[in-house]
Amino acid sequence: MPVPKRNEIRAGLRVQIIEKQNQRTSTLTEGIVARILTSSSTHPHGIKVMLEDGKVGRVQKIC
Repeated sequence: MPVPKRNEIRAGLRVQIIEKQNQRTSTLTEGIVARILTSSSTHPHGIKVMLEDGKVGRVQKIC
């Protein structure tokens, strides 16, 4: 399944991200987007965001 593009993600959206330390295990973390950190429109591993709780990761799914 392809990862969402930047124009599909906005602040306040509930998403599932993969954090850097969980890339090998593919453990997803769910939360609400506070900021979008990637400036390009797409990224092969997902758009990097910061969640409201401060966690940073790449978006894998929109809930």
